[in-house]
Amino acid sequence: MASAVPATGRELSNPPSDGITNLRFSNHSDHLLVSSWDKSVRLYDASANVLRGEFMHAGPVLDCCFHDDSSGFSVAADNTVRRLVFSSNKEDILGRHDAPVRCVEYSYAAGQLITGSWDKTLKCWDPRGASGQERTLVGTYPQPERVYSLSLVGHRLVVATAGRHVNIYDLRNMSQPEQRRESSLKYQTRCVRCYPNGTGYALSSVEGRVAMEFFDLSEASQAKKYAFKCHRKSEAGRDIVYPVNAIAFHPIYGTFATGGCDGYVNVWDGNNKKRLYQYSKYPTSVAALSFSRDGRLLAVASSYTFEEGPKSQEQDAIFVRSVNEIEVKPKPKVYPNPPA
Repeated sequence: MASAVPATGRELSNPPSDGITNLRFSNHSDHLLVSSWDKSVRLYDASANVLRGEFMHAGPVLDCCFHDDSSGFSVAADNTVRRLVFSSNKEDILGRHDAPVRCVEYSYAAGQLITGSWDKTLKCWDPRGASGQERTLVGTYPQPERVYSLSLVGHRLVVATAGRHVNIYDLRNMSQPEQRRESSLKYQTRCVRCYPNGTGYALSSVEGRVAMEFFDLSEASQAKKYAFKCHRKSEAGRDIVYPVNAIAFHPIYGTFATGGCDGYVNVWDGNNKKRLYQYSKYPTSVAALSFSRDGRLLAVASSYTFEEGPKSQEQDAIFVRSVNEIEVKPKPKVYPNPPA
């Protein structure tokens, strides 16, 4: 008889040996791509719990994403943007920034790779170009501050930077942002993720809050925006507040999970402003989250993010949990029966 899976989910073998910076499921399979401070990008088959490949870099890897099921991209603290081909274990350098590259997204709509760096620029690349930066770089777009997080939906790109700036672009016309905004949260932005239906984005901060925002600038749409507190606890009459490191939307239901430095993963119904579920606590900070393409699996990076400086810490780990519909499906509103 198979042993029971712990409440946190099944732990993947051969995890990174240092902080996990991101993890992402493929759009085509249960393959999982993981970047780490240990200078590696690892490819796992999350269902089979098998490490399928590993690429070592010259510096800590700050983000990664898939291109297709057989290749992906990575960005690192050595300022480079790389393409990784899993089948042949080959890599090539697409180009460079002038400072560490914090985030990367591949746009299927535009066929372009977008990278954001601490050099205060965004760069777009055509990965089909032959190797050599002059053939792959499509454009460089100055940002008001260092880029902390990126998210795409269709042709829309949301860029969150230091200084609480948020720029919204249309990938078909990158000459200037469609909208320039300021975060509605008072503290540093940690993560931004677009709604799967393309109407807006969720943005989290280091101060235990998430803002729900809408692209449409009409009064009716802007009236729907709100923010809520999460990943906090009261201890001896004091509020202890944790950074919200990760946001992941469920691909089927549009509900979303948040992960915080309190070690918890919460699932929210943004439309009805309700928490649907809280998973049992992870060993340390939740650094990253990703739902599989069909929403059946949730990958959780349990990895200390140094919010309290150096200290003895739990081993970095990746948990893959099976998602129950009850945890992620919005509950229908119950209306009282009309009086007889």
